[in-house]
Amino acid sequence: MTMQKKKTHGFTLIELLVAIAVMALLSLVSWRGLDSMSRATTQNQLRADAVLTLQATLAQWGADLDAVASIAQTRPIDWDGRVLRLTRRGSDPTAPSIQVVAWTLRPDADGNVRWQRWQSQPFSTRGDWQQAWNLAAAWAQTGGAPSGGDTALALMPASSWQLFYFRENTWAPASSLPNTPANPANPAGPVVNMPDGVRLVLTLPPGDGLSGTLTRDWVRPTVGAPRS
Repeated sequence: MTMQKKKTHGFTLIELLVAIAVMALLSLVSWRGLDSMSRATTQNQLRADAVLTLQATLAQWGADLDAVASIAQTRPIDWDGRVLRLTRRGSDPTAPSIQVVAWTLRPDADGNVRWQRWQSQPFSTRGDWQQAWNLAAAWAQTGGAPSGGDTALALMPASSWQLFYFRENTWAPASSLPNTPANPANPAGPVVNMPDGVRLVLTLPPGDGLSGTLTRDWVRPTVGAPRS
């Protein structure tokens, strides 16, 4: 009896090339999917970080306006088209004091334009107020490093900003507020009144985080009328 060997068949060259091509295609599709997921995760994280920064910045903005103090022979608020200066109560309730804060738009140390905030150290005399008021204007003009107990912080990217005051039942571009008539019964009283509302229009630059125009209205706490 003759033994017949069983013939085995392997893959042909064409079959191997087809298999390799299919695996390469699957690898390419998988890599693109992973890359898209990675990009989406990065963009979502950048957006989440931008939202948190924006929320914290606007919370500080509202807190500064809520704490504005009207003091005799001082100005509670002043806007010159580039920098906003405020006279506000100190943040420590156990030690009553006054501070000057300033908001402006200027480049940071890396050359990126950001909305920035400056804050003076607490004080209690009118002479100290005048000095802090002048330092705030100088900081916005030159961007010099804060001195003493003054602090400055670059908060968030922005390309432009505008302010409007709500006075006499209408919104109008912010400008210097007029002095109020002297009160003979209270000669040491405030000479400048806060507007009933302040509208912030902030333009955010395009990028991976937030972009577009943001409008935020603030109403003086003592004003009972609803926002316009």
